[in-house]
Amino acid sequence: MRHVRAFGRFWFDFVIGDDWRIAAGVAAVLGVGALLVRLDVLDETAVVLLVGGALVGVVVASVVAGGIAAARDARAQDRS
Repeated sequence: MRHVRAFGRFWFDFVIGDDWRIAAGVAAVLGVGALLVRLDVLDETAVVLLVGGALVGVVVASVVAGGIAAARDARAQDRS
């Protein structure tokens, strides 16, 4: 049982990592992409480009949000 728990912890740390928002955003984008492919709404090339752009957008948004939060924390520490 200890090995199973360690295996689960590894995958949780590997997938979630430092920021759960990136993992949730990636899962949401891939889910929407899979739905678009399943419903055959768009051409496959369009879906690939949209999903790729959305994945980059999720990562960029998360990095920018982290930078804003870090700057806010640094300002709060300077004031105290």
